[in-house]
Amino acid sequence: MHKLSRSNRDKLQQFVAITGASEKNALQALKASDWQLEAAFDVFYSQPQPRSNGDLRRLEELYNRYKDPYSDMILAEGISVLCSDLQVEPQDIVTLVLSWHMNAATACEFSKEEFVGGLQALGVDSIGKLQEKLSFMRSELKDEQKFHDIYNFAFGWAKEKGQKSLALDTAIGMWQLLFAEREWPLVNHWCDFLQDRHNKAISKDTWAQLLEFARTVDPALSNYDAEGAWPYLIDEFVEYLYDKSVVEK
Repeated sequence: MHKLSRSNRDKLQQFVAITGASEKNALQALKASDWQLEAAFDVFYSQPQPRSNGDLRRLEELYNRYKDPYSDMILAEGISVLCSDLQVEPQDIVTLVLSWHMNAATACEFSKEEFVGGLQALGVDSIGKLQEKLSFMRSELKDEQKFHDIYNFAFGWAKEKGQKSLALDTAIGMWQLLFAEREWPLVNHWCDFLQDRHNKAISKDTWAQLLEFARTVDPALSNYDAEGAWPYLIDEFVEYLYDKSVVEK
């Protein structure tokens, strides 16, 4: 084996610490991604992980630790215990990323299939191993495509069962959580605008288009196109920014 540079050796050690992979598997993933750490994580986690009956038994034992005593689901109380075991707050955004990995249908609950399948996909079978994955899951929020996917997942995850729209208070809380990661300077103005002028539930289209607006339109609105195909609510928000002198026309 060729001697690794100091930089690549550091990346190898970091990769092994985060993933729990062997040095051999870590080297394969890093070389396949031209020593780009984030890309190497994607390579590693996209590979099917071998599973034994022992792994499945440990996952089922883990599920039973958190599941509700009266239903075959992990509910809010169980998730609170899970977060305590992971040493994270329930409102920490990493719990949203974990729910995305589990493809959870609803906030504050996991079915057995979601919980076990999600941990299998992450390649973990213990709380210790899941805790070691938290830094990787946080790093996924910095990936443009993954953030987009997590953002769109959050709408269906956070809304009430049977509802097509997202309650305004819930939407505002989710936007503040998500845009704290992307540092969109207008997020608080957007939330104030909704409470002042809208005060209604948020549609899926508005939810999706706001991310596109935040991603493509300069915070000073220098490249905002009034003739563009933005939802009416976003056009109203732009007028609100002008009215409040947040930005100049």
